[in-house]
Amino acid sequence: MFGVSVRGSCCYLWCKDGLKGFTYSALKFIVGKEEIPTHSFSPEAAFSKVDRKIKHGEKISQPMNILALTKNLMDKVCKHGPRHRCCKHYEDNCISYCIKGFVRMFSIGYLIQCCLRIPSTFRHLSTEPSRLLSLFYNKENFQLGAFLGSFVSIYKGTSCFLRWVRNLDDELHALVAGCLAGISMMFYKSTTISMYLVSKLVETIYFKGIEAGKVPYFPHADSIIYAISTSICFQAAVMEVQSLRPSYWKFLLRLTKGRFALMNRKALDVFGTEASKNFKDFTPKLDPRYTVVPPELPLELS
Repeated sequence: MFGVSVRGSCCYLWCKDGLKGFTYSALKFIVGKEEIPTHSFSPEAAFSKVDRKIKHGEKISQPMNILALTKNLMDKVCKHGPRHRCCKHYEDNCISYCIKGFVRMFSIGYLIQCCLRIPSTFRHLSTEPSRLLSLFYNKENFQLGAFLGSFVSIYKGTSCFLRWVRNLDDELHALVAGCLAGISMMFYKSTTISMYLVSKLVETIYFKGIEAGKVPYFPHADSIIYAISTSICFQAAVMEVQSLRPSYWKFLLRLTKGRFALMNRKALDVFGTEASKNFKDFTPKLDPRYTVVPPELPLELS
């Protein structure tokens, strides 16, 4: 699902005015402006920028330390290597281009996951000081980093490889690269990311169909879809809580101050949805004056 949605999004990425808003900005940030066909990045500007950097480096004489030697070596590795004439990463060869993409997005993914864990870590820091170490050395941190890093490196590596094989650059490369980059989801399995991308792809296809006059426009369709989706989720929260995501169930409990868990779900078991499966130990106190059968725990009337 993730691979198919990425493939479709990359296809629209190549079309004029294909993607707009957050989806376009996110893909541009992740895969880089070099893979966006509409970016304003000319070879002349790139080479003049490189020349200015070289001249500036020649003018400034500084003592050669380890950092300077390392930087010098990295520059030589990046600038002296195979790069196809159709590739737009003018300051790097194809190999360093993919490696840099992996390192960049791995670092961003690692830092994002660290930042998400900061509130919970500092909340328990006074009682559990060892939690500070888990903030930086955690499996989820590396999983998100590996997901983003491998996604970008696979996408860029496939695009470069196809440019070398076919000796041109077109939207077919984006389709193949996007599909193969979907393999990266194995490092960070998230139905939320997959469903979001699928929904944005369907939304894009729908609005493109409206612009082409092939799909009818429904007023207030977003409100209707939201209402239907909410009703389905709430029905599941009453009749079969086990089918909901645990995070969404906790959200409903916070939203209703725990009242969603106070329903007499044993009375709903007759519908065959196992409504009381997760509430076997809960028996509500009911007023016998308003029940058809005597309740197990009658409410004591004063």
